Amino acid sequence: MKYSATAAGVVLTITLITPALLRAEDAIEKAGVAVGVTAGNMWFLPVKAIVVAIGALSGALSYVVTGGNAELTQQIWRDTTQGPYVITPEVARMGIGQRPELADNK
Repeated sequence: MKYSATAAGVVLTITLITPALLRAEDAIEKAGVAVGVTAGNMWFLPVKAIVVAIGALSGALSYVVTGGNAELTQQIWRDTTQGPYVITPEVARMGIGQRPELADNK
């Protein structure tokens, strides 16, 4: 009888602790994603601003050099000014592709 009460206590303890541990893992994962996205944006935003500025100037210069080829100019502007402008968790997921070990199995 003593062992069944101890076993029941262990099972009850594990049952009560497991959801708390899973919530803690989710919180840690979300914090890690937030830190990663913030660190990525520290580099990405200035680089994106430089690319957009150079693209705008290059597009204007291409119009002059090619004698008014508006299609080429618009293509350069389109390529350099299209988003994304900020790294989000969704953008990061698209960047790494589908990885089964990171899939949400909830």
